[in-house]
Amino acid sequence: MGILIFIIIVLGGWLFLLRTANSHKLPPNVKSQPYSDEEK
Repeated sequence: MGILIFIIIVLGGWLFLLRTANSHKLPPNVKSQPYSDEEK
């Protein structure tokens, strides 16, 4: 019984981290701009 609860907790935490990592992606129309030499 304890092993089952442990597996559920681990899977829940893994899915939560996966969902939060995917939610912070930039929209497809936003492009990254390279740094110029003056900004370094």
